[in-house]
Amino acid sequence: MPNNPRRIEILTFPDSQLLDVAGPLQVFATANDLAALADKARPYKTVVVAQCAQVRTSSGLALAASPLPSPDAPLDTLVVAGGWGVNAACENRDLVEWVRGRSKAARRTASVCSGAFLLATAGLLDGRRVVTHWQRCAEFTKRFPLVRLDPDPIFVSDGDMWTSAGVTAGIDLALALIEIDLGRKAALAVGRQLVVFLKRPGGQSQFSTALSLQENDGRFDQLHAWIMENLSRPLPLAALAARVNMSSRSFSRHYRQVTGLTPARAIEDIRIETARRLLDEGQSVARVSRRCGFGSEETMRRAFLRHFGTSPKAYRERFAG
Repeated sequence: MPNNPRRIEILTFPDSQLLDVAGPLQVFATANDLAALADKARPYKTVVVAQCAQVRTSSGLALAASPLPSPDAPLDTLVVAGGWGVNAACENRDLVEWVRGRSKAARRTASVCSGAFLLATAGLLDGRRVVTHWQRCAEFTKRFPLVRLDPDPIFVSDGDMWTSAGVTAGIDLALALIEIDLGRKAALAVGRQLVVFLKRPGGQSQFSTALSLQENDGRFDQLHAWIMENLSRPLPLAALAARVNMSSRSFSRHYRQVTGLTPARAIEDIRIETARRLLDEGQSVARVSRRCGFGSEETMRRAFLRHFGTSPKAYRERFAG
């Protein structure tokens, strides 16, 4: 534990996303709280900074902020929030220049959600592998062709640059930074204190198959819930069609019209996503294969190779917590 706390600055601006600021801020604050309870030195000094003393977030809640420090003042970590206000922030030449200079002074720089737009505008992400909110990936790629955008992960680290996906992914990123600084035990303790359901590794997708399948007229929502509850069972087309009182042919046609997927592809996607989550939790490949209804480890291995170019065993060894 360091005698001098690591200084963490979280940059906000008008119409920033509240959780982009508050999520990481609370993670670092909780690490401090747990250290104090254990009679240890507080590992972090967190400061919310902005160009003005009070910043109104997009939720309507105003945040009190400290002035922007001198760009070359000592700093451990710079965290840049996102939100729709990032568009105006990117046009603020003084702020962009400050971010560029402040990043040079920092040991590492991170962005939450669309905060990556501000880092990219400052020229800090050229040639780097990054991620941002899925909804703005196409726009990001068009605006910053020199940046290697990966639209899938929860967060990405490329050298001293860290970027994260949408909103709550800032919590995952902050937990990952704490794990590097203080160790896995400390990061898990913070996660438990915050009642974070799952400490997600960076390789986990920010996309949810179950959620994306709900982005329709709701006609098959009950079917999808039933599929999730019966994933370990064989799920032939006839059984699915019977659940919605349709013929197999009619069901296949309507399902594809509504979801854009064949029933078989949708089930495989759900099984793959569930398998990833269970492997992330450290469950064995054999157990995951049974629970997700692949029928055999070999079937699951082939599915993983098709989707990710790696085997379940290799995936588990890389990401399991």
